[in-house]
Amino acid sequence: MVALPLIKRTLIGALAFGLYAASLSTPALASEDLIRVSMDHARIIKVDRQISKVIVGSSAVADVAIADSSTIVLTGKSYGTTNLVILDMEGQPIVDEIVLVSVDEANTLRIYRQTERTVFSCTPSCEQHVKSTAGAAAPAAPPQ
Repeated sequence: MVALPLIKRTLIGALAFGLYAASLSTPALASEDLIRVSMDHARIIKVDRQISKVIVGSSAVADVAIADSSTIVLTGKSYGTTNLVILDMEGQPIVDEIVLVSVDEANTLRIYRQTERTVFSCTPSCEQHVKSTAGAAAPAAPPQ
C-alpha cells in the first residue's frame, strides 16, 4: 500500500467530513414528497374537493392555472424549487407540497465559461433556455 502524504490525507479527510456534514444538514426528501415537473412543461393536478385558492411560493419557478373547480395546470418556468398550496372552500389545505422544476436532462447541453453557465434545450435543435429574471439578455445563438 502506498502511503499518501499528510496534506493529501488531511484534504481527503476534510472533504469526506464536509460531505457527511452536508448530508446531515440537508433534510432528505422522499420522492413522494415532491411534485416534479420539467421546465417549460405542464402537469395536470386533480384534487378531490373544490378549489378555492392556489398559492405558489415563487412565480418565477412555477405557474398555475385553474382548469376547473378541481383541476389545476402546473407549469415549470425556471429550474428550482418552490411550494404549492391548494385550499378548499373552507380554507383548509388540500395540497401543501414542494415543487421541483428541473431541466429535461436527456436533451440538454450545458456550456460553462468560468462562472457563467448557459443551458440549451436540444429537441430537435438547440435553443438557449430563457432566463426568467427581469432584464435578462436575449437568448444567444447556439455555438457553431
